[in-house]
This record gives sequence, structure tokens and C-alpha cells, in this order.
Amino acid sequence: MKLIYSADALDDLVRLRNFIAVHNPQAAARIAQQLLQRIEHLKAFPQLGINVSQAPVAGSVKDFVFGNYIVRYAVQTDSLCVLRIWHHLENND
Repeated sequence: MKLIYSADALDDLVRLRNFIAVHNPQAAARIAQQLLQRIEHLKAFPQLGINVSQAPVAGSVKDFVFGNYIVRYAVQTDSLCVLRIWHHLENND
């Protein structure tokens, strides 16, 4: 399965890492790496996430919760597209 990141998701990764790095650069690198590893894991298990009720097609968009972070992604036949990534305290609906 192919893994694709939207431009928004890439911006989210940079934004989250920069925000954490202000307070703890080592944690920023660690969390970014862990997020990428968990997202990579989703390729093998794309149904792990929770269905997003607002998805245009039921079951096509899911949220995967990793610690304090939420990864929203779309599942397609041969690919998984990461749409957005945010901290649970952010309002991203």
C-alpha cells in the first residue's frame, strides 16, 4: 500500500515539531519520529482508525489516535493518504 501525505499534513508535521522544539528540541525530534513510525504502521493496518462521521463515503476517512496526537487519513484501494495531523487540544474539526 502506498503512503501519501497531503500538503496540509506535511505543514502540520512541521508546525507541531516547531512548536514542541521551542520547549524541548529532543522531544520534538522524538515525537516527530514516533508519529512517522505509527503512520507507516497504518499501511499494514489501515482499518485501525475510528471512522469520521463527516466523511463523504462511510468508512473512507478515519482518525488514528496516538498519545496526544490525531492523524486523519483516507483509505483507498491501493493507498493511504494522510490528510491532517494535530494535537488533541487543538480544535481541528
